[in-house]
Amino acid sequence: MSLKESELILNKDRSVYHLNLRPENIADTILTVGDPSRVHMVSKYFDDIEFEMNKREFITHTGRIGDKRITVMSTGMGTENIEIVLTELDALVNIDLKKRELKKETRSLNIIRIGTSGALQEDIPIGSFLISEYGVGLDNLMVFYKLPQTDFEQEICDQLKGEIPLPITPYCVKADESLLKMFDKEAFIKGNTITSPGFYAAQGRALRTQLAFDGFMDKLVYFHKDNFWLTNFEMETSGYYAMSRLLGHKAISTNAILANRIKGEFAKDSQKIVDKLIKCVIETITEEDTKA
Repeated sequence: MSLKESELILNKDRSVYHLNLRPENIADTILTVGDPSRVHMVSKYFDDIEFEMNKREFITHTGRIGDKRITVMSTGMGTENIEIVLTELDALVNIDLKKRELKKETRSLNIIRIGTSGALQEDIPIGSFLISEYGVGLDNLMVFYKLPQTDFEQEICDQLKGEIPLPITPYCVKADESLLKMFDKEAFIKGNTITSPGFYAAQGRALRTQLAFDGFMDKLVYFHKDNFWLTNFEMETSGYYAMSRLLGHKAISTNAILANRIKGEFAKDSQKIVDKLIKCVIETITEEDTKA
């Protein structure tokens, strides 16, 4: 059955609507950043750049490091943007855009988020790198999808909802096992990441407003199930993990820790920390290619 024009919206050149990309414009390995200005921070390490596209907050560069083809793209902030990015990336590889039909054989992308985050535990230092073993969503994106979860993931959600009286249903999704294995190295702390639908009140910050939930931060800091503790805050990880599970892609979130919320500290050299994370991620994925 052909997909309707109103459901799969294409531009005149048959590129996907928001990203303005065609299938040949992306690699199987996609590095994502939130801030459009960080795309160049990644692609400056490419040996060559074969393709560039700027559309809204979505900036895309595709190039090579040695023999490895890599795409880096910006997503903007929030899981609502991640839904757009993941859905349209999936359309590029798993839908015949000319016929508007689903392909019989599906293709899986490796999607690696290079992001920034604030630590929820006192012993996670500013300047460290954290990979998110689980993403725990406090946003409402998955209300609109049928997301399969493991028993353990559901138990985390049920316990969290019981301990923190939020008027939403949390969701919990694990990163791809093969990417967790790839990034299981000394440079990375392994943690469990809270994805919030905002930067201020949704992450327990109050400037001139009053928070609706007393003790919100403390409840997150001390929440645990056996050895499962919440380690950091950001705004996209759970969206990556959930959409990737639904669409059959592999995703992992790497986080540069720029703040420690318990100590009330923020990095004085944030750009240097992000640049170090970029180099560490690139080194990891290119090393893995060499091993193969």
